[in-house]
Amino acid sequence: MIYIVDDDYDVLSSLRFLLETEGFEVRTFRSGSALLGSSTRHDADCLVVDYKMAGIDGLELAERLRGLDVSAPIVMITGFPDENIASKASSVGVRQVLLKPNLEDNLVECVRNAINPASATNPGSTAGQP
Repeated sequence: MIYIVDDDYDVLSSLRFLLETEGFEVRTFRSGSALLGSSTRHDADCLVVDYKMAGIDGLELAERLRGLDVSAPIVMITGFPDENIASKASSVGVRQVLLKPNLEDNLVECVRNAINPASATNPGSTAGQP
């Protein structure tokens, strides 16, 4: 099960369609608070989290999830590249950072690698694995 958190409905729907088309089961959340309040937050195999969201941003969400012992790999997506985002993301347990809007090329492979690291390939990204 892949959990996607993004406050942009169109992006959320697009990512859900992309991952479901590739055979993943997907659950979506419109905010970090919605995920944190979910009793199923520990059930994700991988989390895809937007960096810039109203309320709790992706970095804070990742940090709070780790504090709640959620150990699923986290892939952060962003349309706001920042030269320091890779180190910030790594410090809160994010596995990889991918840039919008060209996620189609990398997201599916990145999620597959996150779920099954033994068969990992490098899909290209703005950040390496922490």
